[in-house]
Amino acid sequence: MPEEPLRFESWIDRQIREATERGEFSNLPGEGKPLTDLGRPGEDPDWWARRKLAKEDLRGAMPGPLAVRREKQDILETLADVRDEATARAIVEDLNVRIKQTNLTPIAGRTIITGLLDVEQTLERWRSGRR
Repeated sequence: MPEEPLRFESWIDRQIREATERGEFSNLPGEGKPLTDLGRPGEDPDWWARRKLAKEDLRGAMPGPLAVRREKQDILETLADVRDEATARAIVEDLNVRIKQTNLTPIAGRTIITGLLDVEQTLERWRSGRR
């Protein structure tokens, strides 16, 4: 009967084994579930940051240009509870003013440009969502 080769346990393997034995990995969120949204090399290198922002709702922690991009993306959700068109128009126009301001303000030496909303098209989408 051949003898089984000696196995070497690295320092990190030992740390993981001992932590597992102490139960330090028990009851963590997602325990026993596959990892999701890992992305693929070359696709979206910032997948982890996007997931963290969404999970913890860190919108206030975003720099101005990214914050207005998120507001633009979520405009119909923002308008969902608005009852009258004048208020909806004012919200869309205010966002466009803030988009213009942030487009003119570089962050960390870079300018991040966000396109303006088409006010009439956005209001039409708002109207159709209310029917």
